[in-house]
Amino acid sequence: MAQTLLCHPGIGPDVEGIALVASDDFSARYDLDRIKGVFSRPAHKLFGEDYRERVLVLNNVKGGVASAWMLNEMASRDVKPAAFVFNRVNPILAQGAALAGLPLVDRFADGDVTTLICNGERIRVRPSEGQVILLDRP
Repeated sequence: MAQTLLCHPGIGPDVEGIALVASDDFSARYDLDRIKGVFSRPAHKLFGEDYRERVLVLNNVKGGVASAWMLNEMASRDVKPAAFVFNRVNPILAQGAALAGLPLVDRFADGDVTTLICNGERIRVRPSEGQVILLDRP
């Protein structure tokens, strides 16, 4: 049976994918190897994980304009996540996700999204509806 989490309406198209979850914050500039498609900062909990076409579920964003530009560069080379799900996001990264055509949502009614979604869980992100649907819940 599916479970639906409600959040602030986001941006981008609906997407379905496998969640890659950590309670860490996120910087596209400092946490990712944008050529290989893996988390590259050794101190990050997702170090070494392949992020391509996964739904990244993380705490908050770090960084500014450079991180936003990098999302567009990643999308242009098709080395990108399927979507972003955050507890909180800043306007700069939201603009970068919009420019790159990447779905993004944040601010969940039920609390910390990094504890509500399990790593490896199949989820559907519906930004315009402000929903994340957990598809494999018993």
